Order: sequence, then structure tokens, then C-alpha cells
Amino acid sequence: MKTTQELRATRPTSPHLGIYRIQISSTLSIFHRLTGIALFGALSIVTWWMVFWIFGGCSECYISSLSCCIIKYALYALSFTLFYHTCNGIRHLIWDAGYGFSIKALHVGGWMAVIVALILTIGFWLWIG
Repeated sequence: MKTTQELRATRPTSPHLGIYRIQISSTLSIFHRLTGIALFGALSIVTWWMVFWIFGGCSECYISSLSCCIIKYALYALSFTLFYHTCNGIRHLIWDAGYGFSIKALHVGGWMAVIVALILTIGFWLWIG
């Protein structure tokens, strides 16, 4: 028979990483926090870029920098993070109203937030053209 200390020493910590299965709700929660941080940083950079563009002497340099592939992809990613963060925020507002707590509603709402954010991103860039 094992003592209480021996039992405590051999039991796994919770949640045990060997048996824990990553869920969509935890993944989207982490992604929601990361997109909030990314939006803060990226929008700060965009704001400074606009300040330098308005008050700087070389307007053509700033406009021509938008044609760079890396900056275009960064703007695509920034718009997706904005739309995802907004859609997931609406999902959280629905939860605050007391709806959508069943397992099926969690999965449907999570995937809907991702898909709607993707559709809004594509539609936004097609609209800007």
C-alpha cells in the first residue's frame, strides 16, 4: 500500500499533456488573445507610417512601399486578424447573453467565426480591388 505522499508524487498534473486533446474553444481563445496583441502592435505601426507619410517629405516613397509583396501579405494578415477578432468578440457577446454553451454550439460558433472572418477578408480585398 502506498502512502499519501507517494500517491501525490506519482499522479499526473492536470491537464496531463499526454492525454489532453486540444479543443477548438481553447485554440480559438488563444488565437483571440494573440490577434488582440497583434492588432495593437500592427495598428501602432500603421499609425506611425501614416504620420510619417502625411508629415514626411517623400510621399511617393510611402505609396510605392504598398506595392511590396511582404507589406501586401502583412496587410492581408492584419485585415484577417481584425475580422477574426471582431467575429470572435461577437461570439463572446452571445455567450455573455447566456446563449451558445452546448458542445455543438461551441463548435459551430467557433468554425463560423473563422469562416466568416475569412469571407470578410476576401470580400474586403476584392472590394478594395
